[in-house]
Amino acid sequence: MNSHASEPIDIEESAFSHIPVLPQAVIEGLAVRAGGHYLDATVGGGGHTRLILEAAPDVRVTAIDQDEDALVAAQKELAEFGECVTFIHTNFAAYEFPPSTFAGILADLGVSSYHLDTANRGFSFRHEANLDMRMNRQQSLTAADVINEWDEAELADIFFKYGEERLSRRIAKRIVEQRPFETTTELAQAIAYSVPPKYRYGRINPATRVFQALRIVVNDELKSLETFLDKAPQALVPGGRIAIISFHSLEDRLVKHGLRNSPLLQVLTKKPITAHEEEIVNNPRSRSAKLRVAQRVG
Repeated sequence: MNSHASEPIDIEESAFSHIPVLPQAVIEGLAVRAGGHYLDATVGGGGHTRLILEAAPDVRVTAIDQDEDALVAAQKELAEFGECVTFIHTNFAAYEFPPSTFAGILADLGVSSYHLDTANRGFSFRHEANLDMRMNRQQSLTAADVINEWDEAELADIFFKYGEERLSRRIAKRIVEQRPFETTTELAQAIAYSVPPKYRYGRINPATRVFQALRIVVNDELKSLETFLDKAPQALVPGGRIAIISFHSLEDRLVKHGLRNSPLLQVLTKKPITAHEEEIVNNPRSRSAKLRVAQRVG
């Protein structure tokens, strides 16, 4: 469902009715067992947490998210489970991981359909909105700050590094010439006009990679992921599992190496698990999802 900037946003509806990706693979990967305590490090709309709670009796979940809208929606979605779920508003990198506590830890990385569909959050170039992109709206740095204040070389660098954008220098030059920018659509238009026509009308919107790069920078996503990968394994009980879903190659590379290099973990997925054709038809977001699973040793 697409919402336009002028439409009121209904948090429960547009919102986080997000269908959990790779549902069966996640539950099998976590090997959910009766009486287990699990951590959903990115609860979103609560879809995966519900699956965990329903997979075995007497299961408890600690559910965290850095987005307050997500927590509100998840609390509604999971109200029937009462005290089996504890909600915490925090970024998974800032969370104080209690040692040897969880039978399983799940992180579903990337941006939710809600963020893309909720125009006023500024994540999508398809809706006119202020350049925001903050997952946690209590932080100060926005996409507008980056676009309007960082110098040309810094912009080119982040577009190339975090967006894997080949034309990063051309795009950065055009942005600096034309700024300030206030809205997502103004920025997307400037990007489109700084690239050759064949690129402009290609399969992927030319703004896609730049918007990805901005989102990663504003939310410090890769650094947060590194911190999470470093700290999370110690919170697993021996034999406990960690399952991480990533959506682009930069994340997947970090997850792959983070799990493999942890002295506390044994990787269980030689290759990442991906969605079957049937799931992709029902939930297009699952197309780029990659799931990796590891187990706490000792």
